[in-house]
Amino acid sequence: MNAAPADQIRLLDVQALDVRLQQLTHKRRSLPEHAEIESLTKDATQLRDLLVAAQTEESDTAREQTKAEQDVDQVRQRAARDQQRLDSGAVTSPKDLENLQREITSLAKRQGDLEDVVLEVMERLESAQERVAELTGRFSSVQSKIEDATARRDAAFETLDGEIASVTKEREVIAASVPADLLKLYEKLREQQGGVGAAKLYQRTCQGCRQELSITDFNEVRAAAPDTVVRCENCRRILVRTSDSGL
Repeated sequence: MNAAPADQIRLLDVQALDVRLQQLTHKRRSLPEHAEIESLTKDATQLRDLLVAAQTEESDTAREQTKAEQDVDQVRQRAARDQQRLDSGAVTSPKDLENLQREITSLAKRQGDLEDVVLEVMERLESAQERVAELTGRFSSVQSKIEDATARRDAAFETLDGEIASVTKEREVIAASVPADLLKLYEKLREQQGGVGAAKLYQRTCQGCRQELSITDFNEVRAAAPDTVVRCENCRRILVRTSDSGL
């Protein structure tokens, strides 16, 4: 294949822009905010699960407290009715009076036991409420950090995407000035060789594979016509000759 030396030189410009695009794309994928957001999201998910469990416990305990207070109120009302009957003098039978007094005493003990239950449930409810408040605060804090990291990531995206668009446009302009057959070969080699399809020959060394050409290969390159597209014998990339090639 033949191509004017100037066209081969422009191929190096295309290669440099392709490398820059690779770097920008890698940087976009490797922003530290990605890992930060992922880690924070995991923390948020765990905290949300804990918060839901704590809220469920709080709700269940609140219902338990309501039931316990209702039980106390029922016993208190029954004891009040019995005391009212006792105080009214309506009960005159000694046996009935004894039974009534025994029931009032039993109800008083029952009320005391139930009030202890209420206190115990109230303590658990207070603890559950404190746990909900703590987890709510922690969850909100993590959410704020996620929002901050997301904002920083999006700002970086905007900057990088703008630069990618600019480099892509410049690459399109320069690539359009390179002969189609030369560009096609370059694209094929670039895909095969990890993103580098053309490399400069610098002081007998291929800048693509960093291997020094043998004397025989170097002499063949030196003898080749200026418009001949030569290839590195080591990596098979297009080898572009410049004033720094040492020819």
